[in-house]
Amino acid sequence: MSIGTMSGLELMKAMIAEEIPPASMATTIPMKGITAERGKVVFEATADDRHLNPLGGVHGGFAATVLDSVTGCAVHTVLEEGVGYGTVDLTVKMLKPVPRNTPLIAEGKVIHISNSLGVSEGALRDKDGTLYAHATATCMIFRRKQTAAR
Repeated sequence: MSIGTMSGLELMKAMIAEEIPPASMATTIPMKGITAERGKVVFEATADDRHLNPLGGVHGGFAATVLDSVTGCAVHTVLEEGVGYGTVDLTVKMLKPVPRNTPLIAEGKVIHISNSLGVSEGALRDKDGTLYAHATATCMIFRRKQTAAR
């Protein structure tokens, strides 16, 4: 099965099963898919020394990128074959400094879906449930134009 013939959920499950390669972003921000189901994804992500700001803390862009990924991928799980999406709005609340070299769990969930928009939320937590960042996202859904029957 090729990527172009997969639904969003099939694609996410194939990436998690390592049947297709992950997005290249997953090497810049070390993250990997753990589970995917309709309307929900869970990733693991770990900040390291490559993600530090000038003061030595983990840059906020780390959490923002991980949360953009899980909120978008959650929307993708409800889309059919050949339908894409793009984030048009991402609101991130940084609640605690993200620790270095500590695996974190990022969960994204769809909270609303329509023909043209998907709204989702995401949370970045440690294994004990401590919340480091939270996000909401709005994704534009790109559907193929239907051609008239001839």
